[in-house]
Amino acid sequence: MGKQFESMSEDHRSFIAAQQIFFVGSAAAEGRVNISPKGMDSLRVLGPNRIVWRNLTGSGNETAAHLALVNRLTLMWCGFEKRPLILRAYGKARTLHPRDGDFAALNGLFPSSDGARQIYDVAVELVQSSCGYAVPYFDHAGPRDTLEKWTEDKGPAGIESYWRERNRHSIDGLPTHVLGPEDA
Repeated sequence: MGKQFESMSEDHRSFIAAQQIFFVGSAAAEGRVNISPKGMDSLRVLGPNRIVWRNLTGSGNETAAHLALVNRLTLMWCGFEKRPLILRAYGKARTLHPRDGDFAALNGLFPSSDGARQIYDVAVELVQSSCGYAVPYFDHAGPRDTLEKWTEDKGPAGIESYWRERNRHSIDGLPTHVLGPEDA
């Protein structure tokens, strides 16, 4: 049976730190629900009710569009190795772009990347654990470097061009504001 908590305990934080992958869920009031797997070194737990997640440039930009309309976000981790556990953090997030004042300081918590597109500063309102008994075992073979190489090959100007061509709208046509608040 699942348990609910008002904040992340040290045990929750240790579990999160040990995971190689997490999932992000978001949705606008209408349209598609988005669930994305995330990896790399892109998440920091900064307190019992605060998580910072750096979103790197990718093929879609759903979370930014959804949060601009309905500010709710779910993060989920699964224990694929020894410990059977599913942990979810529910909350609201402040979306920061490279043009925003707080972006540089939070981006400094992560390895350098020209592909840093947004940082989500998540205020966690509820933490829920469940057993994870049906989650299969998986072995972590290592991180991929494909996105890093792609980003390096594009360079800053190529990344901005990619945002302009591919990341300005969600799959439902919602604006992501990746190039600015007026960019709809």
